[in-house]
Amino acid sequence: MPAQPSDLPPTIAPVAAARWAARLPSASPWLHEEVARRMEDRLQWMTLQPESWVHWEPLQGGLQAQALLAARYPKSQCFVALARAEHVQAASKLITPAWWSPSRWTGPALHFGLPEQPAQMVWANMALHMAADPQALIAEWHRLLQPKGFLMFSCLGPDTLREIRALYAAQGWPPASHAFTDMHDWGDMLVHAGFSEPVMDMERITLSFATPERLLVELRELGRNLHPQRFGALRGRAWHAQLLAQLGQLAQTDGDGQLRLTFEIVYGHAFKAPPRLTVASETAVSLDAMREALRQGRRNGASG
Repeated sequence: MPAQPSDLPPTIAPVAAARWAARLPSASPWLHEEVARRMEDRLQWMTLQPESWVHWEPLQGGLQAQALLAARYPKSQCFVALARAEHVQAASKLITPAWWSPSRWTGPALHFGLPEQPAQMVWANMALHMAADPQALIAEWHRLLQPKGFLMFSCLGPDTLREIRALYAAQGWPPASHAFTDMHDWGDMLVHAGFSEPVMDMERITLSFATPERLLVELRELGRNLHPQRFGALRGRAWHAQLLAQLGQLAQTDGDGQLRLTFEIVYGHAFKAPPRLTVASETAVSLDAMREALRQGRRNGASG
């Protein structure tokens, strides 16, 4: 039986996903900032100039995109959507200038919170692959949009970390990461949620690391392993040393001592379909209207 949209992704533990979402990052990951820059460049093909737009969870998705988007849409209101109060406090300090106040600001309006009225664009960078219920998240984005408004999003695809996943499998260890959903499944979920004209594409980015230690530091900034069958407890120093040794061997296979990891980046955009016209299955006619129609019919028959 084909997978239903609500079945995907199948390998994310909700408690672990909630713990990751509650974390307060000190800075947006470099990879997320780079993906946001590439996604922003795709906006040149969008003809709609939004009057208002929603920046979804920018602390993790990429704070630098705020300036890029504000420059592209200088007259648009922006609503920064953050689920936790401490995240709002951190983002407000990083996004707005120190001298900012509503009375002195002459640029586009900036709000922290969800809009009361639907917006024309939702920008969501590198969020879907860490969501325990992506269908619900897509439905929330759909709710935030006006008809004919559009969603711009990115996330990790199934080829991500294939080198690390192969290493873990060879050692007989539990999965190194949860599964990442294919872009065609994301397209199906968008349609299921009420979006139209989803356009999906992907690219692979290879990152190089000088040492295994540096690789692990950057992976921790990017996310966590949310697989329900991941290691159930902390590992000891012996296991950590073994992991570093295995990563070192992985670097030697390329001959230059660099560790290389693959990241599949999925990009997508879709429009909120306008409401469909519905035709009533039955028509109600008042008794007086029926009597008038009968009288009219008799008159026509008498005059014929």
